[in-house]
Amino acid sequence: MKKYAMKFKEEVPKYVQIARHIKNLIDTDVIKNEEKLPPIRELAKYLNVNSDTIVAAYRKMKSEGYAYLKMGSGTYAKKKDAYTSLKRDYSNIFKKMDGRSEEGYIDFAEENPCGEYFPIENFKNVIDEVLVRDGLDALVYQEALGYIGLRSSISDFLWNKTVDEDRIIIVSGAQQGIDIISKAIVNVNDNVVIEKPTYSGALSLFKWRRANIFEVDMEEDGININQFEKILKKNYIKCFYTMTYFQNPTGISYSINKKKEILRLAEKYDFYIIEDDYLSEIQYNDKFEYRSFKSLDTKDRVIYIKSFSKIFLPGIRIGYLIMPSLLQEQIENSKITTDISTSSLMQRALDLYIRKGYWRSYIAKINSMYRARYYYMHEKLEDILGNKVEISDPKGGFSFYLKIKDNVENNCVDLFYSCKKKKVLITPGVFFYKNNDDGLKYFKIGFSKANESEILKGIGVINNILGMDV
Repeated sequence: MKKYAMKFKEEVPKYVQIARHIKNLIDTDVIKNEEKLPPIRELAKYLNVNSDTIVAAYRKMKSEGYAYLKMGSGTYAKKKDAYTSLKRDYSNIFKKMDGRSEEGYIDFAEENPCGEYFPIENFKNVIDEVLVRDGLDALVYQEALGYIGLRSSISDFLWNKTVDEDRIIIVSGAQQGIDIISKAIVNVNDNVVIEKPTYSGALSLFKWRRANIFEVDMEEDGININQFEKILKKNYIKCFYTMTYFQNPTGISYSINKKKEILRLAEKYDFYIIEDDYLSEIQYNDKFEYRSFKSLDTKDRVIYIKSFSKIFLPGIRIGYLIMPSLLQEQIENSKITTDISTSSLMQRALDLYIRKGYWRSYIAKINSMYRARYYYMHEKLEDILGNKVEISDPKGGFSFYLKIKDNVENNCVDLFYSCKKKKVLITPGVFFYKNNDDGLKYFKIGFSKANESEILKGIGVINNILGMDV
C-alpha cells in the first residue's frame, strides 16, 4: 500500500488528487496494467478519507479509461494505450479524405477494389429487377436470420448445398459478425487465442469483452502448433480466431495439414474455431488449392464468417455466418440484440446478383485486373526496398506485410508520419499486436488503390525515408 501514500492539497478535491496520483502510478508502471486496485474501504482507511471519496476517484478513473470494474472482483488498473493518438490520426485521414485523389495522396492503406472497376450497370439492373419483382416487400425488414433467398443462394452457389440454409445468418459485414459471435460465446475472463499478429478489429473486440487473450506466432503456413498446444494444455480456451487465407496483416495462408491438426485439437480440447474468410477469392497463384476450415470440419467446430463488402462494394455492408448447431440459438439471439435486420433491398439484390452468375464473373475480373499490379509491386519492392525491408509474397489479397530490417533505425510509427507528410499512406504494424510495441518494425502497404506510377513513386518515398533518420 505504500505506493498509494500521498499528501493532500487544500485547494483541489481529494478524489481528484487521488485519481491523479493513481493514474500517474499507472502511467509510470508502478501499478501494472490489469493490476487489481485496493478495495475501497481499505484504501479509504489507509489515506484517512471516507469511502465515498475513493468511490468518486475510481469513478473518475473509469470515465478517463484508467480503470475498469470486474463484477464481484473489484476495480482494476487499465494503462492508457500509448498509440491512441496514432490510431486517431490514422482514422482521421480517411474521414477527411473523400477527395484524396485531388489532394494527391498515394493510398497504400486501404484494401478494397477500386470502385471504378465495379460493373455498376449489372448491379443497377439487378436492383431494378428486384424492385419490379418484389415491390414494397423489398424495403421491409426481414426475419432475423436474413432473406431466405440470399441464404439459399449462398448455400446453393457458394457451398454447393453442403451447408443448410438454416445454419446461415446474414450480418452487416465481417466486423459485425465477429462482434455477434464474441457477444454470444465470450464472457469476461474467458480465454481466447488469436494469431500474432492479427486483424486489429477482432483484437479490439476481444479486449472490449474483457477476455484473456493468448497470442500464437504465425509461421509460413499458419500458427505455431507447438505454442498453440502448450496454451491449450494449461488453459481452457473458448475459441480460436483465425484468418485462413491471405491473413490480415501477414498475407499468410494455412496449409491443409495444419488446418486438419487444428481441427483435431479443437475436438480434443473442446474449443471453437472462428474462421474469418478474409480475401480467399483474390488469388494470383494458379496452383492455389482452396479448402476452408469449414469445408474440412466434420465435428461442427467451426464458426465461419464471410463478408461481401471487402471485395464487392464497401458501402454494401453484407456478410454471413455459418453457425454450429450447438451455438445457433446463442448466435441468433446475439444478432437480434445487435440489430433487427440487415438491409432487405441489398440482400435481395445480392441474391439475384449471385444467381445470375455476376458474382463469379466479377471475382474472375478482379483477379485478372489485380494480378499484374500485385506482381509489379512485388518486383519494385524487391528492387528498391530489398536491402531495407523483409518482403512477404502471399500471392493473393491486396497488400504486402513488410518488416524493417534490424540495420535500419526507423520504426513504423515514425515512418507513418514521415510518409504522411509526403502524402503517402501506409498502415503501421503496431495496430496488429496485443502489445503494440511488438509491431514497431512492421508495416503494411496495399496496391488496390494505386496504379503502377503511384506504386513506383510511393515506394520511392518510403525508400528515401528509410534511408535517413526520421
